[in-house]
Amino acid sequence: MRRTINMCEEHTVSLVDVLEEDEELEEEASAVLAGSDSDHCSYPQGYVKRQALYACSTCTPKGAEAAGVCLACSYKCHEGHDLFELYTKRNFRCDCGNRKFTELQCKLHPDKDEVNSLNKYSHNFFGVYCTCSRPYPDPDDQVEDEMIQCVVCEDWLHGRHLGCVVPDCVELQEMICESCMNKNPFLWTYATHLAVQHAAVQVKVENGLEDSKGNIPNNEKEDDDVEEPSCKRSRVEEVPNCKLRQLQALGQKTVQSGAVFWPPAWRSKLCSCNTCQERLSEANLSFLLDESDTVLTYENQGKNNEQRQQGHDVLMSALDNLNRVQQLEIIHGYNDMKAELKDFLQRFAADGKVVTPDDIRQFFEQQSRKRRREDSRHFYST
Repeated sequence: MRRTINMCEEHTVSLVDVLEEDEELEEEASAVLAGSDSDHCSYPQGYVKRQALYACSTCTPKGAEAAGVCLACSYKCHEGHDLFELYTKRNFRCDCGNRKFTELQCKLHPDKDEVNSLNKYSHNFFGVYCTCSRPYPDPDDQVEDEMIQCVVCEDWLHGRHLGCVVPDCVELQEMICESCMNKNPFLWTYATHLAVQHAAVQVKVENGLEDSKGNIPNNEKEDDDVEEPSCKRSRVEEVPNCKLRQLQALGQKTVQSGAVFWPPAWRSKLCSCNTCQERLSEANLSFLLDESDTVLTYENQGKNNEQRQQGHDVLMSALDNLNRVQQLEIIHGYNDMKAELKDFLQRFAADGKVVTPDDIRQFFEQQSRKRRREDSRHFYST
């Protein structure tokens, strides 16, 4: 996942840009927040598979123990506090009101353990991100860039600090940062065969053995034909269905540097034999075998929840209590006003003019006068 960072210097945008940006922000907020409960503390659910989280710098300032609170607690228990938005984290249990909060008791679920020992924390909980440990947004950063979240450590990194080229359609791909790749070397084997091809990690053969035309020298090709020692061959034969062993046996390698981007459904291609499951478990990476763990899946669930809630909108419920004629009148009136407002705003957008409060006030005054005239005609015609 990624976040866009705008340049700090002043710049001019059109009304169309503002409307489109507002719509994108609304969709993003809906995707993130609709997947979490805004009314009830998530603590009773235990270590939630994925949820929106916040850190409170008012209650846990730098130097204190790191802590995270759920969406509902950010509203009910930390209103008016300075909060860091952490986007989403996996397998986290709400800390609100536990031992780390010396002067605050959770209003929604006061009976909590002193500490959630399985929670994982990072410098994100103190409002800094990336290898550069800078805040987001960063008022001192003059570079227009985007931040992308590593699916393993869940830190957010600037695109320019990933050590590779950020591919197109990055919002549909998952990224593992270089640090996490190096902590789990077997991931480099998967990267050689599964990662997005135009990511920097994929374009070089290890040790720079490509010639200027991208061909592997003959002596290296010959090495591939050399018979493997019997001990190595026997290890491969021990686990004949291990996909990772099969990929390792191919002997293809790439330069092991930079972040790695993975295409959709790449997790389904990872080996799930007993040996690999144990390896992933020991590295705390078992979630990589779970395709429903992805942020994209969580966001889609949030959007679906939002759509279901909109199906029970208060205005729609009110319409249900009106007769058919009244419903049609309200719907036509709403559509007419929406169309006129769109035309009104488009004139400003086409001329590159700024919409002022007076312009908006004038528009609705015109709508009000128009409505009174229509009501008057309706009154005298009856």
